[in-house]
Order: sequence, then structure tokens, then C-alpha cells
Amino acid sequence: MSARAELHGDELVARRHLPATPARVWAAFTTPAGVAAFWGGSHATVPPGSVTVDLRAGGEFALDTRAPDGATRRLRFVYVHVDPPRELVFDEPVTGVRTTVTLRPTADGTDLTVHQRRLPPALRTARAAGGLASILDALADHLDHEGDSHAPSDPA
Repeated sequence: MSARAELHGDELVARRHLPATPARVWAAFTTPAGVAAFWGGSHATVPPGSVTVDLRAGGEFALDTRAPDGATRRLRFVYVHVDPPRELVFDEPVTGVRTTVTLRPTADGTDLTVHQRRLPPALRTARAAGGLASILDALADHLDHEGDSHAPSDPA
């Protein structure tokens, strides 16, 4: 199963079912190693040492993305709301994009929704939608290869 991403005006919504507990998905979104493992999707890599996480409302997380041509871009986000392991809300201060990550437990894993609002015109594209979908697919691959032996305990 692949991620689905849909554009609606200045909003982008991507969904993916993951055969992992919400605690494991949460850890991937909130730890430096987890973020580095999937954030670049199919279009970039994230050097593990570049990721910082201060997981609290008002805290920041930041990372470098490295394109195939070697170009590096620093990304920085500010947490608005942190509700483990259910919801993360963070803003990208330069563009004003607000992202809400919602995790819903299911009988066989987690339904993940990533909802981005206030997209600038440059990000209201099929390419942006495909990029977000590829990030969620990379997350699924990471969780699949991570193995249950390293799963954190469920904070719920």
C-alpha cells in the first residue's frame, strides 16, 4: 500500500496505513534517528547528525536535507502542540506552513494523516504532493526494516 496525497487549494493531505503501533510511528517522528531515517523520502537524504529535536510546545526540530546533486538545505520547525502518541502540530516559520500529524490506532497498526495548511503557491503542486507521499512511503519502509525488537514501549 502506498501513501495517498491530495491537494485542496492551500492544503495538502496525505494518508498512509502503517503496520506499526502508534508508539513506533511517534518515535519515528520525534527522535533524531527516526527523522533522519525517512524525512527525505525518495528525493533527499537527511544526515543523522543534522537532526535536533526539542519535543515540547515552543520547542524546535531541525534537519538538513541533501539532494542527489549534493545541495543541502536546512529546515526548521516549531512545535505548536505535542500529544503523544496521537498528534503533533508544527509550523515552518519561513513559509508559515502548519503541519498536523495525526496517528489513529487500528487493529493491525496505525492510520497516519499528515495535513499541511497555508501552503504557499510554490508548494501547491503535484510534485509537492508526490514528495509528501514519498516521505510517508519511506517512513513505512523504515518501520518495516526497523524490527519490533527496538520498539519503544507504548506511552498511551
